[in-house]
Amino acid sequence: MALSNDDSVLKAIARYGVVPVVVIDAAEDVLRLADALLEGGLPLVEITFRTAAAGAAISTLVQNRPEMLVGAGTVLTCANVEAARASAAEFAVAPGLNPAIVRAAHAIALPFVPGVATPSEMEQAMALGCGLLKYFPAEALGGADALQAMAGPYEHTGVRFLPTGGVNLLNLASYLARPCVAAVGGTWIAKQADLAEGRWAEIRDRCKAAVELVAKIRG
Repeated sequence: MALSNDDSVLKAIARYGVVPVVVIDAAEDVLRLADALLEGGLPLVEITFRTAAAGAAISTLVQNRPEMLVGAGTVLTCANVEAARASAAEFAVAPGLNPAIVRAAHAIALPFVPGVATPSEMEQAMALGCGLLKYFPAEALGGADALQAMAGPYEHTGVRFLPTGGVNLLNLASYLARPCVAAVGGTWIAKQADLAEGRWAEIRDRCKAAVELVAKIRG
């Protein structure tokens, strides 16, 4: 699923409404994970650089499941940016806003989603050319109401958000009902323990439940 710019990333992510955010310990598990996500109706994933297996897992997915949109998460350094590109990740996400990292990603045409928590950070990210921003940690910052209040003065710019952190099936509707929300980061979809214990059917079923709710909310 080739992407050329941030706008393409936004459209692809917004189409599904939920991005599974995954911490993977063993790269060999990634294809079974991918198949569970695909069976559940979510052909996209963010593999976080929280473990040494991330790069290999991303490469394996890109090479073997071309129908999936694969991103790199927890991109904190220029080395992470280089690793994301080397593994052929199609977008990258960070929990915070580091202008040097954003510029490094843009220099190699890697669509980048920085994390923001304040209007000032939003403006910095927008000035750097980012049109999709990760609102993190979403629930700890006040949830969907707080995000909508913060985003209000900027709605006319077209900037949109990927709230992550504490989002789950119970509060998903409160986020996706907001026009400023493109999608949410779904850390509940596939947890480390689920992968370690091979709970592929549970992951598939969580995807299906999320997809059904997205369809209901967005009609």
